[in-house]
Amino acid sequence: MLMTIFKPLFGLPRRQKRMLQLAADSLLITVSFLLAMLLRLDSWAFVTEPRVWWVLPVVIPVSLLIFIRLGFYRAVIRYLSMKAVKAVAIGVGASALALMLVNYLFQLPVPRSVPFIYAMLALLTVGGVRFALRGVYLRNRLRYKTRVVVYGAGSAGRQLVQSLRQGSEYEPVGFVDDAYALKGVYIQGLKVYVQEDIGRLIEDYGVKKVLMAIPSAPRARRRDILESLEPLEVPVQTIPGMADVVAGRAQINDLRDVSAEDLLGRDPVPPDASLMGANITGKVVMVTGAGGSIGSELCRQILRQHPAQLLLLELSEFSLYQIEQELGQIARDEGIDCPVKALLGSVQHRNRVQKIMIAFRVQTVYHAAAYKHVPMVEHNVVEGLRNNVMGTMETAWAAVEAGVESFVLVSTDKAVRPTNVMGASKRLAELVCQGVARAQAGTRFSMVRFGNVLGSSGSVVPLFHRQIAAGGPVTVTHPEITRYFMTITEAAQLVIQAGAMARGGDVFVLDMGKPVKIAELAGHLIRLSGLEPSYPDRKAGSAGGGEIEIRYTGLRPGEKLYEELLIGECVEATSHSRIMTANEISLRWEELEGLLETLFDACLTFDAPRIRELLEQAPLGYQPQSDPVDLVWEQQGPLPLGQAPAPVAQGNGMAAMRTWSA
Repeated sequence: MLMTIFKPLFGLPRRQKRMLQLAADSLLITVSFLLAMLLRLDSWAFVTEPRVWWVLPVVIPVSLLIFIRLGFYRAVIRYLSMKAVKAVAIGVGASALALMLVNYLFQLPVPRSVPFIYAMLALLTVGGVRFALRGVYLRNRLRYKTRVVVYGAGSAGRQLVQSLRQGSEYEPVGFVDDAYALKGVYIQGLKVYVQEDIGRLIEDYGVKKVLMAIPSAPRARRRDILESLEPLEVPVQTIPGMADVVAGRAQINDLRDVSAEDLLGRDPVPPDASLMGANITGKVVMVTGAGGSIGSELCRQILRQHPAQLLLLELSEFSLYQIEQELGQIARDEGIDCPVKALLGSVQHRNRVQKIMIAFRVQTVYHAAAYKHVPMVEHNVVEGLRNNVMGTMETAWAAVEAGVESFVLVSTDKAVRPTNVMGASKRLAELVCQGVARAQAGTRFSMVRFGNVLGSSGSVVPLFHRQIAAGGPVTVTHPEITRYFMTITEAAQLVIQAGAMARGGDVFVLDMGKPVKIAELAGHLIRLSGLEPSYPDRKAGSAGGGEIEIRYTGLRPGEKLYEELLIGECVEATSHSRIMTANEISLRWEELEGLLETLFDACLTFDAPRIRELLEQAPLGYQPQSDPVDLVWEQQGPLPLGQAPAPVAQGNGMAAMRTWSA
């Protein structure tokens, strides 16, 4: 009702509001003086005494001028803060002093105690009216704001509360903090509660969301907090890390959905500066597949180690443009003086790759170019093998011929006992690097094997968030499927550090922590969105009445239930707590060359069964779990030998493959 009356006032132009405030303050000063005289004399007799009122023509203009000088009329009433109380007190005090001086100078019939009574009354009227209007405005806004609890009463939590109060979406009703010493204390007008009180808070205040404001807390602690909040059936969001806020990449009130990193509870190990810079600082570095998920993060990390030059080799023009622009911005923002060269090209073209390496005198290569999506490679077997195996072979030999010092292959846990062509191709790529390493001594080769990275282009977590936002269903291939996870930043840093420890032909394995059930991860994300998962694929009576369905779609071609990082048990620790080295089977280049010749021959004819047979016979541990699903082979069947496209009629095997790909 009150807001309906005052709403026209809040909508007036700024100039009109100031004029209205001047008029209102003139009236309030008059009323305050009148009441002060009445309280002091306890009689209305003074009203008829003309000399009593001589004080107002002087006090009112003087008071208004003082208020103007204090910036009283520049403040927006709806945003008044405690600083405004100080301004009101100073202004009213000056007004009372003016009243006292006028009374003394003109010897007016005003008792000497009246200015003091007037000061108290003016403070209540002039200041009280403004704060009353502010209260009406904020109370009305409160009706439309979502009530939230802020978890964390530290600096970040206090900044968040200040920001939320200025916004129109959320109204904080209390703090929750792990420090029991703060229990019952009021911070910024909000009471601090402990974790055990959250359920009661939600029920008593109608809280609709919990906002986590503990950016500096270890991830293990954040995971424990999230697990305790899951049963409450309210959405949980977090503020960005303080590093992003300080760097200007985010604001304190940029609320985000709970990340998988928080759910995993895995704290990264600070990188070893000497290992990070060993193969990079002051050297010419090239990253293949620079526009991909891992490749682009490698570029970011490498740039911050101040190489002499950074070369980006990428097949996709758009991806190359994006990472080049981003790296340029990072260099400008962080004052890094390093030329970044964007180079289009395929790793399958040895001539192109070798020319680049020789022209720029490349010293270190990080080979991240690969097709990594399991079903996609399963449906495009020939291209997957050409890119992942032939591309690695051509790039490796180009590095040898160009005199590159260090060559690091980015591998995958799917290379261990693979059940899909992608995993088999990456294991074969490892063997290629090991074979080339044994065939020469000039270039130091190493391979780094790890599992899934959060935030990659094929990561399941962003898909889950989109599916939850759309109301479901959340799709999981199998209830028992598990995967290892690592943040993309940590993975890139460990790849760089592992490469610096290489002696030649090393296979490094990253410590990925504990494997995670994908279905459980999906359930956590649903519950922390304030919803309940349902499992309609389970037996009757066990599905529950959840709002978001978790639907099992079945394993895709070549997909494994469980991933492994080691082929055998021969693993040794290194100087880094999260990097291990594995001693695994390798082949001499002479042995490997015949296998590659025959395999590429089969690729030329799109003979999927023959390709599968060769992969099974090779020492890869390849055990396919489904029939060939290559789309071209399914459509037309394998071509008879000799009916390959005309450009490759000059030869076969690796020579023909190179002719075809040139």
